[in-house]
Formats: sequence, C-alpha cells, structure tokens
Amino acid sequence: MEISPIIEVDALLAIFSNPNVLIFDVSNHKDAKANFEKAHLESALFVETNSQLAEIRDDLSGGRHPLPKIARFAETVTSLGINENSHVVLYDDNGGSNAAARFWWMLRSAGHQNVQVLNGGIGEAKKRNFPLASGSEPVRTVSQPYQLKKWNLPTVEINQVAIASQDPNYLVVDVRDQQRYDGIAEPIDLIAGHIPGAINIPFTENLDADGLFLNPTALRDKYEAKFGEIRNENIIIHCGSGVTACHTILSLEYAGMGIPKLYIGSWSEWSRSNRKIEKKNG
Repeated sequence: MEISPIIEVDALLAIFSNPNVLIFDVSNHKDAKANFEKAHLESALFVETNSQLAEIRDDLSGGRHPLPKIARFAETVTSLGINENSHVVLYDDNGGSNAAARFWWMLRSAGHQNVQVLNGGIGEAKKRNFPLASGSEPVRTVSQPYQLKKWNLPTVEINQVAIASQDPNYLVVDVRDQQRYDGIAEPIDLIAGHIPGAINIPFTENLDADGLFLNPTALRDKYEAKFGEIRNENIIIHCGSGVTACHTILSLEYAGMGIPKLYIGSWSEWSRSNRKIEKKNG
C-alpha cells in the first residue's frame, strides 16, 4: 500500500514507539551534529549528508553531492538499522530541504517505499511537544544486510540536460533562490548564474509561512500552472548540488504529480564544466 511522502507530527506521535518505526535527523550544516546532540526527537539517529548520502570526489566532478554507489548506500542503510520492514521517518531543521528530502529520494530510488518526511521538521515537532532527547541513540541492529540493487528513480546526466534545455518539449527547473538563479549572488559555487533555458521555481515556495508544506491541491495547482503541457517525464529538477532539488520532487509526489527526473550534478557540476551560463540582464 502506498503511503503519503509526508507525515504529520501528530501521526508520528501515535506510532513512534513502534519498533519498526525508525526516525532520522538529516539536518545538514556546520552546527547540525552539535544541535542534534543538544536536542533531537526521541530515538532519532543522525545522518551525515556528506559522508553517508553522497560520494564526494576531490575534484568535485559530478558536483558537490554526487550519489554514492548503490552498494555503498546499502551498507549505510544497513548500518543505520534499516531493513525491508522499517517505517522510516526523516526530518531536518530546514523544512525538509536540507537534507531530509534527499534521503527520502535515495531510499525511494533504492526501492524502499515505506519512508516519509516529517512536515515542519524538528521545529513543528517541538511546538507539538514531541518527546526530545539529547546525546546519542543506540543503533538497532539488523539480522542481515539490506540488499539494494540499483537506483530506480529517473536521473539525467549533464549532456542530457544540455540537450533538454534547448528542447521546447522539455522543462529544466532550477529550485535555488532567485538571487542565485539571476546570478546576483553565489555563496557556494564558483560562478553565478543558471543553466540556459532553465526556469526558476524556488523550493521555498513549497512551504507556507509556518514552514509546513502546502497542501497537495495547492501544490498541484501551482506546478500545473508552471509546467503547462510539458509531460512529467520531460521535466528535470535541479538545484545547487542535488539536495534541495529533492524537496521539490518530494512536493510533486505529495501533490500526486509523480516523480520527475533529477539532475544530481546540478549547478555545482554545470558551473564547473565550462558550459554556457545565463544571468539576469545578460
């Protein structure tokens, strides 16, 4: 049975003591681990994005957060105590964008269906008096390794993006904030701007003023208006390094629109490839 990709805090409160429910904090910034050790949802484990959800190369080829090999990800999943029957719930401290949605996409792509992102993350959980803990939590051991064979969700490589960006039957969507898309500011990568032909729909627009996901109907209306007649299989989502793009993919799935293609390398790869870029006003 398919489950919603989003779970509400009250729903998690009702089930979190079930031994099959595994909760993970996937916050990703310099203070994330320290904040986790100060306070996290009871029983949650911390997931480190750079080392556990990516296989970063010294030369940054493939972008800042390329996918790990599936065998390595299987080892990570097993080490976190996840098995085929686990109900996995993911949260972070930034509306699911950094990087709960990335872990959700990876688990779904690897074939694990019973995975959800907590609406509102730790902030909403605190508002609703979810039990908190500090320090570290014990990992639940599994009896055998989780066998994952391949990445199943659609992705594209840089050459495919270059072709699609010039094809009117395709749509390349950049989910970074508008200043980065416009080339006005670039706090992370070496060059400012965007992929020629890409449109900008910041992932932050998936959330309301309280940091909660818009309801499925509102999300669907919003994206149908943006996508027009472009078919889902011809839509490519990217961001800076393939992390926050997953927030928009999660939102589209929540809206019942399916899962489009993800460009993992995103701007971090494109901007290092000596390819053409665009900026606002040239």
